[in-house]
Amino acid sequence: MHKKIVFFDIDGTILNETNKIPSSTKQAIKQLQDNGVYVAIATGRAPFMFEHIRKELNIHSFVSFNGQYVVFEEEEVYTNPINSDELADLYQATLKHKFPIVFMNHQQMKATVPDHPFIDKSLKSLDFSYPDVDPAFYKQESIYQALLFCDEKEEKLFAKDHKALHFLRWHEYSCDIIPQGGSKAVGVKKLIEASGLNIEDTYAFGDGLNDMEMIKEIGTGVAMGNAIQELKTVADYTTDHVEKDGIAKGLKQLRLI
Repeated sequence: MHKKIVFFDIDGTILNETNKIPSSTKQAIKQLQDNGVYVAIATGRAPFMFEHIRKELNIHSFVSFNGQYVVFEEEEVYTNPINSDELADLYQATLKHKFPIVFMNHQQMKATVPDHPFIDKSLKSLDFSYPDVDPAFYKQESIYQALLFCDEKEEKLFAKDHKALHFLRWHEYSCDIIPQGGSKAVGVKKLIEASGLNIEDTYAFGDGLNDMEMIKEIGTGVAMGNAIQELKTVADYTTDHVEKDGIAKGLKQLRLI
């Protein structure tokens, strides 16, 4: 049998609504690994934001920052930082519009302003505290993703002036910013290339807007029962809700466990 790999989104897929991993998911992933299947994470989060999940599930491969930083079996195989000139333009625009922003590399994140309620509420939804403040952080590090804090209407107006950047909303008060053309699908392809696997032996589970390209491009795409309708439309299968053993049921349907 050919070696296989399964990619899992985190929020709404591995994690339930209270940011916990259902016991059925833990058991299913362990069984998947025992069956000799590679298990990887594909997320919009930064690596330091899910290190505890990787350790708990014994996962050593991941696509992070919506495809901009990719690791296969603990080896960095692809990076796609935001262009430094674009970052400078972005920061100046946020100052003009008075939008707070958080810059992220693979190890840490820094906010441009202190004590902003949008930053506080957005990051608390991921169980993360307010980051340290360093407006010049983007000048010193490779930045793979930025978080812009504004409502959806303001984001659309802002995005019109920054065509080289791609905006992905993940919270009422925040959206991810990555290089235009970047996506989980690109990151997943880079990881698959590094693994030497065939596309027909690849699978992915997701629930959100930033999973669309990945679910379309992967060998077999699975939407969670709690996924947005648009994702269910393009997926090969729809499994049950994350709270109702969705991952375990989906893997059994695919005969991977």
